[in-house]
Amino acid sequence: MSSSRFDSSKQYTTTSLVIGYALCSSLLAVINKFAITYFNYPGLLTALQYLTCTVAVWLLGKLGFLHHDPFTWETAKKFLPAAIVFYLAIFTNTNLLRHANVDTFIVFRSLTPLLVAIADTIFRSQPLPSRLTFLALIVILAGAVGYVATDSAFTLTAYSWALAYLVTITTEMVYIKHMVSHLGLNIWGYVLYNNLLSLMIAPIFWFLTGEHTEVFAAVNENGGNLFEPVAFSAVALSCVFGFLISYFGFAARNAISATAFTVTGVVNKFLTVVINVLIWDKHATPVGLVCLLFTICGGVGYQQSVALDKPVDTEKDNKKDSEKGEEDEELTPLNQGKIASVV
Repeated sequence: MSSSRFDSSKQYTTTSLVIGYALCSSLLAVINKFAITYFNYPGLLTALQYLTCTVAVWLLGKLGFLHHDPFTWETAKKFLPAAIVFYLAIFTNTNLLRHANVDTFIVFRSLTPLLVAIADTIFRSQPLPSRLTFLALIVILAGAVGYVATDSAFTLTAYSWALAYLVTITTEMVYIKHMVSHLGLNIWGYVLYNNLLSLMIAPIFWFLTGEHTEVFAAVNENGGNLFEPVAFSAVALSCVFGFLISYFGFAARNAISATAFTVTGVVNKFLTVVINVLIWDKHATPVGLVCLLFTICGGVGYQQSVALDKPVDTEKDNKKDSEKGEEDEELTPLNQGKIASVV
């Protein structure tokens, strides 16, 4: 009887974690687009997200709800290159959402397996992809090309940010996670260093981009009030959901198999597309949406081909090897603490 109650409680907890992760993940890109639409200061927006994440991890650590590695300047110096690339990835991601719709973001995010495969082969002497993997990458590329060709909202600015985002996120995936893996940080330690160092870097980019003048002008114009009610709600939501997806992402990954976690990530992308189409007009054309779904399906095929290329015997090994096919989730200050994300 007690065993049955334990199993039911465990199943309920697992289901709750998966639902929480699915909701946060599917809504996050839309919320970030909502935030940058009403609070058009990408540098300040990301800094507020870094601040929220840093304070939340530190406070929850003090209260005993989680454990993170202590912050030391010696470790921070070793971690700094990773933090710089992480900041650039977040910065370009936010500016991409600023100038393009969510669908464009998902298409370019889905292109990352293609670039990672090329970079691995050229720079890290990895073997060429198998025929099945190569076919999946071609499907991803074809869907992306079709989307760009039919994008009525195409602008040079938006796609310049998209290319910059692809370069930075590919660099982060191929090199940075390997650079910091030897530091021996736990997951929350990784999150703390990533966000705290990024918060320290943020003012440099405020001045380099001239955003500080826009912020000061807006403050003076509005009588010292930078936040309108809608903007405040949007920014608060983006910060809260950034932290929630981190919690649910970590917990769900530990509670379910790597395959189930990957499938959940794919479903989240479809939900993001559906939600984005339903709530406003900032989305692609019907033909563009078909190309987008084509690209996502290519991502599914890529994951399956990677799993078939290197079968493993244990669930632990399966989680480790599946990371290569899982590195594709909405980029936020918190979920990048996972080192490997999901498609």
